[in-house]
Amino acid sequence: MGKFAELLLLLIVLTDFAVLGSSRLSACIRAIAIQGVLLGVLSLVIDDPRSVHAMALAAGTVAIKGIVLPFFLRWAMREAAVRREVEPAIGYMASLCLGALAVGASFALANRLPVITTVELLVPIAFATLIIGLLVLVTRSKAITQVVGYLILENGVYLFGLTQLSRVPFLVEIGVLLDVFVAVFVMGIVVFHINREFDSISAANLVELRES
Repeated sequence: MGKFAELLLLLIVLTDFAVLGSSRLSACIRAIAIQGVLLGVLSLVIDDPRSVHAMALAAGTVAIKGIVLPFFLRWAMREAAVRREVEPAIGYMASLCLGALAVGASFALANRLPVITTVELLVPIAFATLIIGLLVLVTRSKAITQVVGYLILENGVYLFGLTQLSRVPFLVEIGVLLDVFVAVFVMGIVVFHINREFDSISAANLVELRES
């Protein structure tokens, strides 16, 4: 199971880079959906696959992160009539290079932390996913892409939580998933408000929206 878990973690990193290197919002949303499914399967692999707790957590993760939230983001993309991220603060090649540096730094940092896990790659991939999510969040101008960045960041936190999966109560884990849903729902309302006022969903318009 350890090798399979490491394969899932490597695939999660690939979805991080898929978001970093793509200007198409549909591709970014597809990547975050795949990442949500991978997280659900990973939680089942790390925990006892035969336990009700593990199955419920995996099913909830796949349902919310892999299906519900991507569906909502696709709907927001269609309603806002936007298809691409055209004005990133940092170019896509530079973003990929920074992502690679983040992965290297994450492995260096993870080696210095006294965290014991059954899967060696879990902590460094968690760090890398968190940092890459933050990078997407602060370097993309479209609100929908920033929501994707927030979700990647939260997925990094989720991966950290898997290191203590056996100690985290079931209700707390479900609460984390619901918090993600609520946060994205609120940000979706902001997206539609910006689009209605400006015919654009650039987050830069938030300043003008606040002053109006």
